Amino acid sequence: MIEIKHIYKSYQDFEVLKDINLAIKEGKITALIGSNGAGKSTLLSVVSRLTTQNQGEIWIDGENMFKMSSEAIAKKLAILKQTNHISMRVTVRELITFGRFPHSKGRLKDEDIKMIEMAIDYMKLRDIEHKSIDKLSGGQRQRAYIAMVMAQDTPYILLDEPLNNLDMKHAVEMMSMLEKMVKELGKTIVVVMHDINFAAAFADHIIAMKDGEILAEGNTNDMVEKDILDRTFDHDFCIAGYNGRKVCLYYQNQTGNDRVVSLDKGE
Repeated sequence: MIEIKHIYKSYQDFEVLKDINLAIKEGKITALIGSNGAGKSTLLSVVSRLTTQNQGEIWIDGENMFKMSSEAIAKKLAILKQTNHISMRVTVRELITFGRFPHSKGRLKDEDIKMIEMAIDYMKLRDIEHKSIDKLSGGQRQRAYIAMVMAQDTPYILLDEPLNNLDMKHAVEMMSMLEKMVKELGKTIVVVMHDINFAAAFADHIIAMKDGEILAEGNTNDMVEKDILDRTFDHDFCIAGYNGRKVCLYYQNQTGNDRVVSLDKGE
C-alpha cells in the first residue's frame, strides 16, 4: 500500500499541495481527476520522489519512502511522466530494455530478457520491436513507453496523462491494457486523466483534486455525481446512464431542467 500523509508542496509563496492524505488502493486503477493546476501531476512527482515535498511523509508497504534508496524505490514504483519521453533515437526493444536498469544495471540476465520479451508481447509490439520510436504512431509510441514501465516489474505504476494525444480508438486500447495488467498481473495503477468518462469506464477508485487539495474520493460509482464533478471542474454537468453505468454530458443545459438522467437501460 502507498500511504500519503500530510503532504505539502510550495513553490515560493504558491501552495501546490495542501495537506494531502491518501491511501492508494492495491490491485486497482485509481484515477486522479481535476482541472489544470489542481496539483495532480505534482502529487505524482512527489509520490515518485521526483519532486521533494515541503512537509509530510510517504510510506510504501510500511516503509518510509524518504529513507529508502533510489534503487529500492525503482523496484517498487515506476512512473511515466508526460515530460520524460526519450528524445534520442532508439528502437522499441532498446526503449523497453531501459526499464530493466534498476535490476540489471545494464548487464542483462536471463530474468531481465524474460521480462523484456513478456512486455513486448503483452503490449503487442512484437512486429515493431526493431523500429525506431520516432517512426511510430502516437498509439504505438505510448504502448512502447508503457511496455518500458511494465518491464521494470514494479507493483505500483504511476502514469501522468497517458491518453494525451491519443485518438479514441487508441485511448480505449490503452485503458483496456492497463485494466488487463491490474486483473492479470496484480498491478496497482494510479493514472492522471482529464476525461471523466474514461475514468468512469475504467477506474475502480477516483480522487478529485482542486486547488491543491483533495475535494473528494471514493469508488467510481459514488464519485460520478453531479455535485462532486460540478465543484471539481466548475462546470454544470449532466450525469446520464446506460446499462447501469454513469456517463457525463458536458453540454450546458439552458432549460433549467434536472441535470440527472435516469440510469435505466437505453436512457
